[in-house]
This record gives sequence, structure tokens and C-alpha cells, in this order.
Amino acid sequence: MTSDPIADLLARLRNASLARHERAEMPSSRLRVSIAKLLKDEGYVDDVRETDGPKKTLTIVLRYGRDRQSAFDGLRRVSRPGRRVYVRHDQIPRVRNGYGIAILSTSRGVMTDRQARKASVGGELLCEVW
Repeated sequence: MTSDPIADLLARLRNASLARHERAEMPSSRLRVSIAKLLKDEGYVDDVRETDGPKKTLTIVLRYGRDRQSAFDGLRRVSRPGRRVYVRHDQIPRVRNGYGIAILSTSRGVMTDRQARKASVGGELLCEVW
């Protein structure tokens, strides 16, 4: 059991990508599933599957381009258990000048920076992906 499941998710994705694995598997939670679905919607991963059973497992199928180049260059955890980072809707940062995405946990659910700006809602800045 990890104290920071989002950092664990990002580390598993980063390690699987660097090792050129086809997929990354981890214990499932609602927050992990919602972040993985956002990554799928934004085109950073190919598929997200959740298996039922006594222990739910989240399987994320990674996306690669030419020469097995990963779809994402970097993943960074922003708000951590030791230092929470909250932003208003007009202070949401643009990741790599709009090339990447920031994922926020808002009162309306987990959403990307573009969705949060459009809905004029702020929240906790979970991570950045580029």
C-alpha cells in the first residue's frame, strides 16, 4: 500500500514506457481510473481496462509511435501529500506552452486544464503530462 497512489500510477507508467512494455498493471481505484481515462481521451495511452474480482486491477495499454517512441515525454506529480497545490481557474498553468496537459481534481470531478478553464473551475493540481 502506497501513501501516494497518483505518484505510484505515474511511476508505473513511466517505468513501463521506458522499458517499452505493452501495458502497465496496478491496483485499481476510482481516482486512478479517472486519470487513466483522461490520458486515454487525450491520446497518451491506447486503452484502459479494469478487471473485477477480489482485488480490482487496472490495466493501461501504452501507446507508442514510430521507432517505439512513447506517446508522452514526461510525467510530473505536482500536488503531493506533503505539499498540496491548489489553483484558481485563472491561475491554471499551461504545460509546455499548451503542448501537454495538467490534470486537476475539482469539485466537478477530475478534468484536464482545458476543461477546467472552460468550466471556470479551479482545484487541486494533481499532475502534468507532456
